[in-house]
Amino acid sequence: MDFIHENLLTILILLPTFGAIALVGHSMFWKQESHLKWLTLGITILNFIVSLPMTFISGKIGEGGFFFEKNIPWIKAINTNYHVGVDGISLWLIILTTFMMPIAVLSAWNAVEKRQTAFYAFLLLLESAMIGVFVSLDLLVFYLFFEASLVPMFFLIGIWGGENRIYAAVKFFIFTAFGSLLMLVAIIALYYLHYEATGAGTFDYVTLVNSLQNGSLTFLGSGGELTTVGILLFWAFALAFAIKVPIFPLHTWLPDAHTEAPTAGSVILAAILLKMGTYGLLRFNFALFPEASREFAYVFIVVAVIGIIYGALVAMVQPDMKRLVAYSSVAHMGFVILGMFSFTEMGMQGSLYQMLNHGITTGALFLLVGFIYERRHTRLISEYGGIANVMPLYATIFVITTMASIGLPFLNGFVGEFLTMIGMWTAPETVFSGTFAKVATMFAGTGVIFAAVYLLWMVQRIFFGKLSNSKNKLLADLSPREIGLIAPLVFLMVFMGVYPKPFLDASQKSILTVQERVLHQAGGTIEKAKAVEKPVH
Repeated sequence: MDFIHENLLTILILLPTFGAIALVGHSMFWKQESHLKWLTLGITILNFIVSLPMTFISGKIGEGGFFFEKNIPWIKAINTNYHVGVDGISLWLIILTTFMMPIAVLSAWNAVEKRQTAFYAFLLLLESAMIGVFVSLDLLVFYLFFEASLVPMFFLIGIWGGENRIYAAVKFFIFTAFGSLLMLVAIIALYYLHYEATGAGTFDYVTLVNSLQNGSLTFLGSGGELTTVGILLFWAFALAFAIKVPIFPLHTWLPDAHTEAPTAGSVILAAILLKMGTYGLLRFNFALFPEASREFAYVFIVVAVIGIIYGALVAMVQPDMKRLVAYSSVAHMGFVILGMFSFTEMGMQGSLYQMLNHGITTGALFLLVGFIYERRHTRLISEYGGIANVMPLYATIFVITTMASIGLPFLNGFVGEFLTMIGMWTAPETVFSGTFAKVATMFAGTGVIFAAVYLLWMVQRIFFGKLSNSKNKLLADLSPREIGLIAPLVFLMVFMGVYPKPFLDASQKSILTVQERVLHQAGGTIEKAKAVEKPVH
């Protein structure tokens, strides 16, 4: 048990990788592929079970610091270590990853007919890379996992995607690879800057943060102003993560990738991959470049509000239900950015909570779209109408999921959006002058109204009215497999909407640490922010 505890995060990373190797090795000796999905499902379920001990000590994780930490030398010549750990920020993102992967495998149960070995191997390799991103505490190791997650998704879209899969896969690759290369340059620059400042180059996240806190490494000039180097490094990291989120106007790869990806790919992309961008901003930009984060917070809040409204308006006119859900992601991730850059406990807690909410609700929406596509092989809204008459259970679950996405009270979306907007409304005036924060909150609030419009209008056109299309009259309702897929997600929508306390408690200390790091030189902002906030429970 001590071995498992000391190496838990390494096991979570390597188990899917060894599973992928086993799949490839098996296919070299056995041509039959039908049972590979069972093996993949077993590996992903096992990884989820292995990750559960982290939730049992979520109370300790809520006290702050890194747990399950492993720090051993890797490449001594450049002083880089295999350094991994988990805190309140990464905890639930890791659990979300291991939880969603079996669901993604089951969603492809009857959909993948060609190259099954490669398909399931790519899913497992993708899981390893995503977990690696959320646990890495060495910048070089983080970059390698961040970049490694790009390759399996590229092939999942390019080989098993829709009609325009090559275009979507290449566009996805170019956008995200460009951002990643910018970040690599910044990581190397940080290494040499630390070497010049201290005599020892390092990629270690904790060491870099400590050097910045004690003043041995700084990105401020003699007058306290931001240096050009600090600004460039901040934007190199920020652009890489902004593309991954994606933030308007860097979002154009997302609708194509979502639309052309197989259902499993869309679920993983929405539930987990997009969160790597927001996680990166919260973990690295805020900690390594706190002054620049404050200085350019206006930019992120403005583009977040534009993304919320733009994503909603474009979603409203989409004829394809999968593309509609894809544009809704642009709008919903705008709320995540809004809360994060409010620099308040409520806003930042709401931002992290909204990451989880979006993964569950939007992942469920892509699953539901996939269910109906398997029956009719069309995603055009105009091809449906009145199907609640023949698929009442499907219609019920679809409506519950859309209500969670809209932010109906007692469902998970409400908690996240409420916290982000209250957090932005009470944002400290020492960072945001005048009424900027309140105006931004009011404009962002229109996104909730627009979300109700485009989602409820879609529901009305698909499920209600006359069953006019004869092709829909014989549609079968949800199968036991599909019910088993969607039921856990619906349960979480309700549970997280009614009782968010365990999730918020586990992340509170880590969020406060980041908040203090960002605002430590902002004229007593922490104290002023706490004066208008109440503890989040």
